Amino acid sequence: MYKASTSEVTVSQETTARRGRGRRPAAEVRAAVLAAAGRILLRDGLQAVTFDRVAAEAGSSKTTLYKWWPSPGVLAAEAYFAESRQALEFPVTGDLRADLIAQLNAFVRWLKKEGAEKPVSQLIGAAQLDPSLAQAWSESYALPRRELARQRLRVALEQGRLREDADLDIIVDQLWGALYHRLLVLRVPFDESVVERLVDQALYGAAPREDGRA
Repeated sequence: MYKASTSEVTVSQETTARRGRGRRPAAEVRAAVLAAAGRILLRDGLQAVTFDRVAAEAGSSKTTLYKWWPSPGVLAAEAYFAESRQALEFPVTGDLRADLIAQLNAFVRWLKKEGAEKPVSQLIGAAQLDPSLAQAWSESYALPRRELARQRLRVALEQGRLREDADLDIIVDQLWGALYHRLLVLRVPFDESVVERLVDQALYGAAPREDGRA
């Protein structure tokens, strides 16, 4: 079940306090709108993210929302990225295997325990029929997240912890793609117990290992 964080409560309180005191800075309004949309998305799903409801919860106007986002779906995609950013920070400890396991475990927890599984499925499903949402999902979430993973793998490559011909994009596909496949295509249960096996398969393959782990 989704629970509002302390920062979200603070934003809500500050928004309420500022009403009636004149126009708020655009950056503050945008942050409040994204926070409100993110709360609604994780709590009630994509269909609940409407300009009417978000504007009311953020203390903003619908006109402002229409000016900044072409549709509620596009707003929801950007709000999802803002909500997920802290939960999905990518660790860099020097131990590639441990960092990948930590990141994938965080992603599975985000889906399964922190309320993101339903809205993620809804966003990706809706994006197949809505080009503007598809672009927003790709640009606001999928590609930035992919680049974070590639950056971590690139560090390992430069340190000699991966083969020189290692395809970083393929490794990312193997790891996160396997989870999305189970979530969206197979629709089978999974939890954090699958993570170590995914990482070891991506790093070491299916052939017998003749040397130690990277």
